[in-house]
Amino acid sequence: MTSLLSVSDVVKRFPVGDRTLTALDGISMHIDAGEAVGLVGESGCGKSTLARTIIGLERADGGSIRLQGEELVGLSHRGWLPHRRDVQMIFQDPFASLNPRSTIGRIIEEPLLVHRVGDAASRNQRSADLMRRVGLSPEWRDRFPHEFSGGQRQRIGIARALALSPRLLICDEPVSALDVSVQAQIQNLLADLREELGLAYLFISHDLAVVAHLCTRIYVMYLGQVVEIGDRHTLHAAPRHPYTQALVAASPIPDPDRASDFGHDVQGDIPSQLDLPSGCRFHPRCPRATERCRVEAPLLRRLDTHAWAACHYADVPATASEAAA
Repeated sequence: MTSLLSVSDVVKRFPVGDRTLTALDGISMHIDAGEAVGLVGESGCGKSTLARTIIGLERADGGSIRLQGEELVGLSHRGWLPHRRDVQMIFQDPFASLNPRSTIGRIIEEPLLVHRVGDAASRNQRSADLMRRVGLSPEWRDRFPHEFSGGQRQRIGIARALALSPRLLICDEPVSALDVSVQAQIQNLLADLREELGLAYLFISHDLAVVAHLCTRIYVMYLGQVVEIGDRHTLHAAPRHPYTQALVAASPIPDPDRASDFGHDVQGDIPSQLDLPSGCRFHPRCPRATERCRVEAPLLRRLDTHAWAACHYADVPATASEAAA
């Protein structure tokens, strides 16, 4: 069966003076129709660049991106236009992603205008229906973005993303800029919309707990590469890559008397993508690193039915001292 989205060996580089920054280095993933897939990693690992490349806001320098079997890499803006009805994006910042000079009704209807869908009356009705669906009153359609809270603005962004009835939503850190009290409301809204509309999600976050709440399968990224893939239960209960173990350790635990099984947060800062480490890119921060890790880059390999990891020692359980390092 053909995946809804198939990403294969995608590379994205940016020139920085006389040097090159490699933001994506051979990224591969797939998302099936109706599936919620998570993408997690620290800031600067390339998550948002991958999202922008998938949706055509950045051009891939190599690899393949197929939507419903059709190649997207290399398409012009005009060539991309028919595909935008099937894939839409919810942006991280609800304050910057809405035009402050447009009314809410106009913002939600804009995709319909661009794609010449319906007449004025039908577009008005569609925007009203979408506002109700995301928990906003249609009576607010003539207001401007500055009149709304952060959570309400993100609901407006979600309504806009739904206007063309896409099959895939790319959610780029959609709750990270919101108050903690509002984050759960937006997560629950997205979960309800997926169940109601049969949407597929690529949900991007730096918070593994948030991703695990919404997604059934999760990719872990580090410095432009996928380092682990697993289902949410396996990834949380038995992460195989030391970086994923650090992300799990950083996730809040409801019981204050219980310590994480996977030691402490990852140490140090993420290296510059202008000066990538040799061998395994995580080795400068890894408590289990050996000389082999410093000179030989590990391949992403299948460990069992539900787990893939790019670590030489993913089959070897961590010792207590390594886990606590």
